[in-house]
Amino acid sequence: MEPPIAYGIEPDLTVEAFIDILNRSTLAARRPVQDVVCMQRMLQNAGLILTARVAGRLVGVSRSLTDFAFATYLSDLAVDEAYQRRGIGKELIRRTHEAAGLHTTLILISAPKAETYYPHIGMAKHESCWTLPRQELM
Repeated sequence: MEPPIAYGIEPDLTVEAFIDILNRSTLAARRPVQDVVCMQRMLQNAGLILTARVAGRLVGVSRSLTDFAFATYLSDLAVDEAYQRRGIGKELIRRTHEAAGLHTTLILISAPKAETYYPHIGMAKHESCWTLPRQELM
């Protein structure tokens, strides 16, 4: 029998652990995991970091920017591919929204392969998201 999944808020998650879980999920393909300085800044400036661990091993992470009053942008949701389809992502989203405040609107931009996942867990699609592309620092 597999150990239970332990969820927690981890504001001090290490950059090494963060990059590792992104690499073990499908999210590393869309994040600058080779740029450790950028990844460290992403962690340092996040308002809320939740994790899922099995026997101490990091198997999931949710990294959000929030004002704890109106909006919560769930920027990164990553689950180790070996642990997907066990409800970890759904639980990280639920706990993220709860920790930020259910009175906030939780906003998430889906990875292309995950677009069908979010309606399945009760999230509504929003048609008016606009972006400016990321530009590399010199």
